[in-house]
Amino acid sequence: PATSLLLKDVPIDPGDIEGELCTPTGAALLKHFVGRFCPLPAMRISSVGYGCGKKDFPRANFVRALFGESEKTRASGIEAICELSCTLDDMTAEEIGFAMERLFAGGAREVYTVPVGMKKTRPGTLLRVLCRSGEREKMAALIFRHTSTIGICAAEMERLVLERHFERRETPYGPVQVKASSGFGVKREKLEYEDLARIAREKDLSLEEVRAAIRGRS
Repeated sequence: PATSLLLKDVPIDPGDIEGELCTPTGAALLKHFVGRFCPLPAMRISSVGYGCGKKDFPRANFVRALFGESEKTRASGIEAICELSCTLDDMTAEEIGFAMERLFAGGAREVYTVPVGMKKTRPGTLLRVLCRSGEREKMAALIFRHTSTIGICAAEMERLVLERHFERRETPYGPVQVKASSGFGVKREKLEYEDLARIAREKDLSLEEVRAAIRGRS
């Protein structure tokens, strides 16, 4: 009974094996960690994990977990994301700023606000959050916890992204990280802001002076 209750709203297959195939603990783990249930996508697997049970069944008694990236994402720079949005008209700027901070800390890919006009002619704020599709419920819970909204709009979509990696480059001021991006016929790189700001403070220079010195060296 406990397992059945925990698996409410989860797609299940009764199969033809008689016996306990999912414990309450297993059901609780699924409900907590799984963002959505769907067929296995085409993917490039980077690691595989197995967990074997002690009971004998007509079929192998183990659970398998696959970790990897979809070929669609790797090949064309497309990733599945979820957009969550809500409007707020009864929160202070400090409260909204704190909510944004907690959403970023919770793993949101992007969080931003837009001034909007709301019902009863009130000026308000549109809060928009981009996250991984599998983290939709987690992000929604954070929005409800840290804002006054009573409703969130959710939309599944795809995001086109460039492949990114960091490089460490020697400069007259020491090593600096560079973010390199490529894809869709484009290549670009950007000096990491935090490193530039640190050097500017230490040397009493402007950010542009630091950039110019590093570019001149490279």
